[in-house]
Amino acid sequence: MKENATRERIVQAADKLFYERGYEATSFADIADAVTLSRGNFYHHFKTKDAILLAVIALRKANTAAMLDHWAGAAHEPAERIRSFIRILIVNRAQIRLYGCPVGTLCGELAKLGHPAQAEASGLFTLFRDWLRREFVRLGRESDADALAMHVLARSQGIATLASAFHDDRFIDQETAGLSAWLDGLVASQPSPSTHS
Repeated sequence: MKENATRERIVQAADKLFYERGYEATSFADIADAVTLSRGNFYHHFKTKDAILLAVIALRKANTAAMLDHWAGAAHEPAERIRSFIRILIVNRAQIRLYGCPVGTLCGELAKLGHPAQAEASGLFTLFRDWLRREFVRLGRESDADALAMHVLARSQGIATLASAFHDDRFIDQETAGLSAWLDGLVASQPSPSTHS
């Protein structure tokens, strides 16, 4: 049990450091220092930084899936569920302003490095894409549900990138309000949206 707890602490510390500093700029020593482990104890749990990266991606996927399940259970209407995704930019604005989107920054860095885990990291976007697509289908937009999901993903990534570049909270508020208004327009254009879950 203690061994699992130590491993979890390592992965959580690495997750934070990879987000705030970047994967390449974070060393074994940085992670070991963050969890106050000796190098020997650290290597007992993880032999390579790539192994830690895969564990971080798995943690993020599990957390994302849990968040999506929570959103699905917290709102009855598909539009409100989609709005939960839009609002994540406001909920996490402080971190986004400082470091960008955790998914986008990791995928971008791994792509630049040509890292083999890049496809695995992109699976985080796939979780969001599939979930949004299902919600747009429930909204009655079967024919263009995937395109709409990609639009929301692309726009949210743009908002996160520019909010981080300009350190501008007002920009996040303005753009999320615009994205929410766009969603309202889609809802208004549907004569009888499906609300089944």
